[in-house]
Amino acid sequence: MKLQGKTALITGGTSGIGLATAKLFINEGARVAVTGRDESRFAEVRNQLGSEALIIPADVRSTPDLQRLAHEVESAFGDLNIFFANAGIALPSPLASTDESRYDEVIDTNIKGVFFSMQAVAPLLADGGSVILVTSFLNRVGRDGLSLLSASKAAVRSLARTWSRELLPRRIRVNAVSPGAIDTPLHARSGGTPEQIQARKSEIASRVPIGRLGRANEIAQAVLYLASDDSRYVIGTELVIDGGISQL
Repeated sequence: MKLQGKTALITGGTSGIGLATAKLFINEGARVAVTGRDESRFAEVRNQLGSEALIIPADVRSTPDLQRLAHEVESAFGDLNIFFANAGIALPSPLASTDESRYDEVIDTNIKGVFFSMQAVAPLLADGGSVILVTSFLNRVGRDGLSLLSASKAAVRSLARTWSRELLPRRIRVNAVSPGAIDTPLHARSGGTPEQIQARKSEIASRVPIGRLGRANEIAQAVLYLASDDSRYVIGTELVIDGGISQL
């Protein structure tokens, strides 16, 4: 029970890595709030997380949503020990064909959403709390057609360092997890038939030295480490969990 008595907020917590982390946090003793945009999933998420979990509709691109989110979390929990800023999207952005709406969608979700969600919840964070951001192995490698995604995740890596310094007087640790290619519903959001999606996933997996896509619970275990007192001497760092794709 590494998180016994602690409170946690997870944005983008109704599927994929966020949902896997919410389940793990609850099993480790935490009270957990999650956010999501697809309210049609909320009943199923509640079945998986249990009646004690707080499920809040919120779009991280909307600052009014984030202010409402902070108010609801404060009303339910009082303060927060853990904030996992997980909400994000992974969409292609070829230089020649990407329009302004795609630019806004990626940057507003992956950078603006992280920045303003942190701004909204920072006053609720208890001294000595833990913040975990989600960057990506793409912040260190070049992949054609993924410039906006890669740039946004490099920005998040930078935020982990600068916020670590800014929140140091409150002993709030800010770290980042850096997933590789993980088998989550994000793959389907790039479009295509089920066969095309599976072919795309198989092609990505073939590039991973370990020979497969990662699993959401493997990232959740890393997030648990950074959220718990096990990592109390870890600050401003990036924990890479990518099957070796950025290293080998």
